[in-house]
This record gives sequence, structure tokens and C-alpha cells, in this order.
Amino acid sequence: MTKADIVEKVADGTGLTKLETEAIVEGFLNTVIQALMEGNGIEIRGFGSYKVKKKKGRYARNPRTGEQVFVEEHYVPVFKFSKDFKIAVDSGMKVNNKTEE
Repeated sequence: MTKADIVEKVADGTGLTKLETEAIVEGFLNTVIQALMEGNGIEIRGFGSYKVKKKKGRYARNPRTGEQVFVEEHYVPVFKFSKDFKIAVDSGMKVNNKTEE
């Protein structure tokens, strides 16, 4: 599913135009990115939480050449799904897989 698919699905479900929905989706994504850039976490109850983790510098191996290279300390965004989210996906997949059998 692409961002355009999400926009279409939300627009169909809310009655908003695709243009309005696209602005909302873009605004949400930009807000998440901006908050993480500022070092803030985001928690959406029943969905999950976004935060930034610091990765220590380390030595790694270039898989193409085998050469050892140093990867500097850096920050990566992470997302942790909520328990409710995991349960919903699991039960939904079980229902969908039963209909396919």
C-alpha cells in the first residue's frame, strides 16, 4: 500500500476530498519527522510509539570487498507496535487466511 492508496482509502472513509486528505496525511508524516528530529517521542495509544535510538560507532565489514570500515555513531528512528495493534493484525490475518484455504 502506498501513500496514495492511504489517501484514497481515508478520503473514501471520511468524505473529505483527496486533496484535503493528502494535506492531512502529509501534515501527520511531517509532524512525526519533525518531532523525532527534535528528539521527542510520539505515542499513539492503541497504535504504537515512535522514538529515536542512538547507535554507537562500530567497525563493520563491506560485504562487496570484505574491507573493514568504521561506521560512526548515528541516530535511527524506531517504531514499536502496541499490544492492541499486534493482536488486531494477528486476528485479522487468521481470519483472512481461513477464507483463502
